[in-house]
Amino acid sequence: MTARIVLGGLGVAGFLVLAELAGRAGLIPNVLPYVSDVLVAAARLPLEAQFMADVAATLVACASGLAIAIAVAVPAGLLFGTVPFMERSARPLVEFLRPIPSVSLIPLAMFLFPDSHDAKTALIVYTCSWPLLINTMYGLGDVDPLAKETLRSFGFGPLAVVLRVSLPSAAPFIATGVRIAVSVTLIVSVSVELLAPGGGGIGAFLSLAGSANRVDRMLAATVWAGLIGLAANLLFTAGERRLFRWHEARTGETL
Repeated sequence: MTARIVLGGLGVAGFLVLAELAGRAGLIPNVLPYVSDVLVAAARLPLEAQFMADVAATLVACASGLAIAIAVAVPAGLLFGTVPFMERSARPLVEFLRPIPSVSLIPLAMFLFPDSHDAKTALIVYTCSWPLLINTMYGLGDVDPLAKETLRSFGFGPLAVVLRVSLPSAAPFIATGVRIAVSVTLIVSVSVELLAPGGGGIGAFLSLAGSANRVDRMLAATVWAGLIGLAANLLFTAGERRLFRWHEARTGETL
């Protein structure tokens, strides 16, 4: 693990050095600032109260949208995964709605929810629900039928079987769906903020920097958006591995 981190850090540092040298040599258009200027601007952004407020606005929308998506999609996945009739009835609608890009729904969300925060939250809920729903249904399909039959033989009802066997067995798959959804929330939130900057957020900061022709601040904010997304993914991956070591040991899969 340490070797991977070191090699990854060397790769990033090498890329930055090459980009800086290419800029100094005139190989990169003059409209783009030097990498060193972008890094200096990125280092200064956390000292600005407005930027931190925009980051907080984005993260609040991401967290609230993800929480609502979990509360809606996981129970729906449990219902569809345990009642075949419900799954067959809902499958055509799910397969129709799931491929629709969330970005294409931004104008509709802005029309239905004039407040930028509500529009962000609604689109995050829509986008995050699909990986959560599909992973929950897939996890229920992986449950050992012998374990369910054993519990039924002891007189437990369908709800007890779901809560005691199906849900714990599907938990690693649900966690994977949460990890996928987390990586999507930031993309959707910033996309909405770029088009509806009134409610603040990283996207609103990017729009303001672009209107002021501050490309260095635009790229610096983009760097921070990437770092936030990377940190969230690493955090959830570490938590997933710690919570579900038994699943990795049973299946031989790396979470």
